[in-house]
Amino acid sequence: MKVNSVATALLDAVFPQYCLLCQLRSESPLPLCADCFTRLQGNDRACERCALPLVAAAASLCGQCSAQPPAVDRVIAPLVYEPHLALLIGRWKFQREPRLTRLLAALWQAWVTPPADRDLLLPVPLHWRRLLWRGFNQAALLGLEIRARQPQLASLPLRTDILRRRRATPAQASLNARQRGANLAAAFQVRGSVSGLRVAVIDDVMTTGATAEALATVLKDAGASDVQHWCLARTPAPGS
Repeated sequence: MKVNSVATALLDAVFPQYCLLCQLRSESPLPLCADCFTRLQGNDRACERCALPLVAAAASLCGQCSAQPPAVDRVIAPLVYEPHLALLIGRWKFQREPRLTRLLAALWQAWVTPPADRDLLLPVPLHWRRLLWRGFNQAALLGLEIRARQPQLASLPLRTDILRRRRATPAQASLNARQRGANLAAAFQVRGSVSGLRVAVIDDVMTTGATAEALATVLKDAGASDVQHWCLARTPAPGS
């Protein structure tokens, strides 16, 4: 048995992990058992541009991206945002459990081989009031953990000082698509040089794409050559 396997077994015996979904022993260093892992839904059939889950197997782009390509060049969202994942992310963000960053980064790693062509990682910024309330920026923690787990990303700088949220905005989760776009108008600012850089913006969940579009727009206006949006999950289109 390998040394790491022995250490894991000893830790599990002394400090057992319990699955956050079914409450049974997870039998792993993370709080998610193998059975509940299989309940998570991979975003395997998605728009190649915005990662919207698609119904039609033959389609490569959603109708919106076909008609009007967005500013963001590519979205990587390996999971579909459904109730099991929503519970995990809700505990992480809204019950303020930063320890769950390891679990969520492990899920991202299980589904994604990230592109090796990025120059810079930028977490979606929080307004200082929300950061003060939550105690951490979940996108920054996720980006750090993803980078630590992926050797091809190890040398990439992750900067938290380049993107700034200029004003406090209502929580996106409470708004519809039109309200989300208006909510984010002029909300972000670029405060460092991104000229000619290929950027990956780190986020948690993408719903309408308003945040991704707003950030891609300001980054490209500041000279970024290519902007991808990397997140855990994408919500399906309404009614799908």
